[in-house]
Amino acid sequence: MHKGQIIKALSGFYYIKSAEGDIYQTRGRGIFRKENITPLVGDYVEFRFDTKQEGRLEKVLKRKNELIRPAVSNVDLGVIIMSTINPDFSTSLLDRFLVSVENKNIRPIIYITKTDLIDKIKYTEIKRICDQYRMIGYTVILPEHGEKLSQKKLVESLKPFIKEKTVVFIGQSGAGKSTLLNKIDPNLNLKTGATSKSLGRGKHTTRHVELIPVLGGLIADTPGFSAIQFQDITEQELSHYFPEIEEYGKACRFNSCIHLNEPDCAVKKAVDSGKITEYRYKNYLSLLNEIKNRKPNYGKKGEK
Repeated sequence: MHKGQIIKALSGFYYIKSAEGDIYQTRGRGIFRKENITPLVGDYVEFRFDTKQEGRLEKVLKRKNELIRPAVSNVDLGVIIMSTINPDFSTSLLDRFLVSVENKNIRPIIYITKTDLIDKIKYTEIKRICDQYRMIGYTVILPEHGEKLSQKKLVESLKPFIKEKTVVFIGQSGAGKSTLLNKIDPNLNLKTGATSKSLGRGKHTTRHVELIPVLGGLIADTPGFSAIQFQDITEQELSHYFPEIEEYGKACRFNSCIHLNEPDCAVKKAVDSGKITEYRYKNYLSLLNEIKNRKPNYGKKGEK
């Protein structure tokens, strides 16, 4: 029996990279379907093979996490790509991405694109917001205003984070994920799509998930998306994914405080005094309202 990691799933085949770096084409065992097991890109697995084109995936090993969209597992790092314009920069969408990756125990890094397409006033405003996220504790990479990044500078800024990690690039369609990856490694030649003028969204150009060896790590270039669901996060848990709200929440009168209408709420006091930015609190309330009003998830037995 051999061990490896699934780096691509396509048309019923699973392509497994062994510990030695060789790639094997395999099919999953028939019993997987009966046991409702769906192998994912990123899974560590056990497999057998006769040749590199004829192998069988025998067992999917325990995952440390998994994403539904993109369908990938065992992710270490999420590079959240946010554009300054077309589509416009949005703290609301950024916070949705941050909550979605941190909920899966994935470390987030924020990368800002298209700084060469905006004026100095808009750049200064976005820089101010980026500094606020840094104060909270997030890593933010913001190129200089008007700068068209060279491959060397881009590699230098990302390589320390990506090396020896399984990484997803996440962001709204049109934000520049494939463009960024192509600049990091021109040999990838990933398809990029123009942004629709009528919708302000990019066309979905990435057709399947594949882990690509880049900068000493494995990167999944994934379809852009903005519709993120929070089916497995409770009202009580949400503040855990807003570090500054969780910190100030320790001083609330009630341990069960969700920072909405409760008396002696330390979080609301911190917002009033400017210690927590108003937009972050509003984004928190928006997500809290979404969780409160979501439809029950009548999924598999044992699920919430």
